[in-house]
Amino acid sequence: MKHNCIFILILSCTLLSACNADKKETNETTVQQLLPDRPAEVTVMKLTATDFEHELVSNGKISAGNMAELKFLTSEMISDIYVKNGSRVNKGQRIAMLDTYSLTNALNQAKDALDRSKLEYQDVLIGQGYKPDNPKAIPEEVMELAKVKSGFNTAQTQYDMALYNLEKATLTAPISGVVANLFAKPNTLSSPSEIFCHIIDTRSLEVTFTVLENELAMIRTGDKIKVTPFSLPGVEVEGRVSEINPWVDKNGMVQVKASIGYHEQMVEGMNVRVSIFRSLGKQWVVPKSAVVLRTGKEVVFTLEDGKAIWNYVQTGLENANSYTITSETLKEGDEVIISGNINLAHESSVVTIENSSK
Repeated sequence: MKHNCIFILILSCTLLSACNADKKETNETTVQQLLPDRPAEVTVMKLTATDFEHELVSNGKISAGNMAELKFLTSEMISDIYVKNGSRVNKGQRIAMLDTYSLTNALNQAKDALDRSKLEYQDVLIGQGYKPDNPKAIPEEVMELAKVKSGFNTAQTQYDMALYNLEKATLTAPISGVVANLFAKPNTLSSPSEIFCHIIDTRSLEVTFTVLENELAMIRTGDKIKVTPFSLPGVEVEGRVSEINPWVDKNGMVQVKASIGYHEQMVEGMNVRVSIFRSLGKQWVVPKSAVVLRTGKEVVFTLEDGKAIWNYVQTGLENANSYTITSETLKEGDEVIISGNINLAHESSVVTIENSSK
């Protein structure tokens, strides 16, 4: 019995040692699989001076560069409305019309008054010894006196106004564009104090936005911009800065206007994101991915003989994708590592792969 217990104990120890050896071998194999001893894969670009477009970003609002307000001049019943909001109209096209009964009567009465004043005018001239059918022989001061005594000037003015009111009883589009803010209904009274509708020329759009006072030196008339509506992220329209207001407001902002291209989905009052671009000449430009932080400083890695060499740099201006950089150690033509550099150290072994973004 004693010999059996010793045998079992020896057998158990042997099996336990074998298991530990197998486990150690498995762990070493796993570590080797997780931490392969091979160079990091990177992509590179040659450092060359290129034209750099500085980008400023602001928020703005779309407006029409050309817009008309339409009003009726008299308070009469609206008989017809020929358009609706969103209708595209051409210059001279009819928009709406008033009932013209009262206006026509007013014109006829003004014409009668004008005819009577003409007779009075002729009588005054005859009384002064002049023939009305020979106006060249009548002194100018005599003619003016005759017009005042006869009421001819007043009658002529009233007739012209009555004729004008009748003509303006029909609203026509003064410009080509789109109808907006039309809320009146037929068979209701027009109001001379209220705007009947707007005509917006959507083919002459502009955007108004603001920039900081310290950014003003970076903007010039003619600079390129891109406009993206917040409600239409897939839409992008280009334009040019057309006007810079030389005034800094109480918030330290300067108002800028830019003309933009036509887009059928752009409407008056739309809120947009504005990107302003200005070429700043030849600079060393690298993608933002090329700049990493090491010991709290900005570093760019270059490729030299299969090794990653770090170089301290200073970033300058930036746009959405790139930085301008300066460095005491970099030189023209260096191969800058632009990806795969997150975990690199100085003199890490690297191997280049093709840049899939090209």
